[in-house]
Amino acid sequence: MKVFNTLTRKKEEFVPLEPGKVKLYACGPTVYNFIHIGNARPLCLFDVLRRYLEYRGLEVTFVQNFTDIDDKIIKKANEEGTDYRTVSERYIAEYKTDAAGLGVREATIHPKATETIPEIIELVREIVDNGYGYVLDGSVYFRSRRFREYGKLSHQPLEELDAGNRIELDTGKEDGLDFVLWKAAKPGEPSWESPWGQGRPGWHIECTAMILKHLGEQGIDIHCGGQDLIFPHHENEIAQGECCGRLGNAPYARYWMHNGFINVDSRKMSKSLGNFFTVRDVAEKYGYEPIKFMMIQAHYRSPINYTAEVIEQCKAGMERLYTCRDNLDFAMEKAGEGEDPEFAAKVEARREQFVTAMEDDLNTADGLAAVYELARDINSYIAVPRGKAPLELAAKVFDELCGVLGILYNRGKKESLDEEIEKLIAQRQQARKEKNFALADKIRDDLNARGIILEDTPQGVKWRRPDGR
Repeated sequence: MKVFNTLTRKKEEFVPLEPGKVKLYACGPTVYNFIHIGNARPLCLFDVLRRYLEYRGLEVTFVQNFTDIDDKIIKKANEEGTDYRTVSERYIAEYKTDAAGLGVREATIHPKATETIPEIIELVREIVDNGYGYVLDGSVYFRSRRFREYGKLSHQPLEELDAGNRIELDTGKEDGLDFVLWKAAKPGEPSWESPWGQGRPGWHIECTAMILKHLGEQGIDIHCGGQDLIFPHHENEIAQGECCGRLGNAPYARYWMHNGFINVDSRKMSKSLGNFFTVRDVAEKYGYEPIKFMMIQAHYRSPINYTAEVIEQCKAGMERLYTCRDNLDFAMEKAGEGEDPEFAAKVEARREQFVTAMEDDLNTADGLAAVYELARDINSYIAVPRGKAPLELAAKVFDELCGVLGILYNRGKKESLDEEIEKLIAQRQQARKEKNFALADKIRDDLNARGIILEDTPQGVKWRRPDGR
């Protein structure tokens, strides 16, 4: 598999540090509100990365953190008259609801910043002892310029990074590029005891501490996140990790993968522009799964433009695949015996097409295209009665590929017809046998009004709902 490495700005062959195993880290949310659709993109895409690596036989340890102490969380708690833990636990639960709705699997480990305080303090102490950190009024800062490779991930000269620095400047700092490792406590804020006084971790240090704690001190294979995290967050992670002394000469992370942005109606998503959407907002209108389709229908490094038209197209595309899979189930129920080596070869070719796409820098767009082409092959093939073996192979491969992409996960949740509707379908079948087509058409229309669509096929009558499920 080849991946585009942000660190080197080129596609590279992915070779794990340890044969057969992958150490994967993705930055998780700061839990002070519902996640927005921009947050959902890395959530969905790097879940697919994990699934694909496992599909190829690798054992993946996937760590994704929760930032559960932060200025925004404290502000939210103060506004509500509650505490930071109440706010963070509430939105961790809401995050898990949205992640499950999107068909995203839980990480192997979901560490929290507040559960990693001893490791963070020890890491900061090591950085200070190595001369890369200094104490100022109870806070601890990192000397960015002392780390000679600072800027190697963002590929920017230090002067440009300094000019565009998003971190609030403090006139007491030695340099504008220096960033906080440990923040001295303000009155009334939650804090922990440290060698420098009461305080709490800076944002960047928590990820480094969690990686070292949960993924070891030999460096990791892949670090993921959105493009907005390249600087300063990931740049600072590298600096912290590679100067603390634990990694030796090993790189902090060997491969860096960053997903593109999401725009809304061709504009940057912003609350001030009134085009800010949470995942929950969109899911309430369209369901979760069309959001998942939207995230994977473009290459992960390309930008996505969210519009009502795009999400409707994704929903329609999703329904086509559900319908195909339901039709395939129906065809298998009616199938007799028989082999078809030619069709089996075509199905296997679609699998190879999918793998080729995913091996090329996780190209989910082309991978999804392979699934649609397989669906087209299946639809054409089952237009007439077929043998069961080739249909079972088609179902196996179809489910395999959809499973890697994390789609069609609502199969099996289809509601069963109640007794009254089953009776109506039977009555319609009887009316057709008796050539009472007026009654048959009326029953069909009545069922359609109830959201039940009947399809007369060579194998018999089948039904579906308008959403394809």
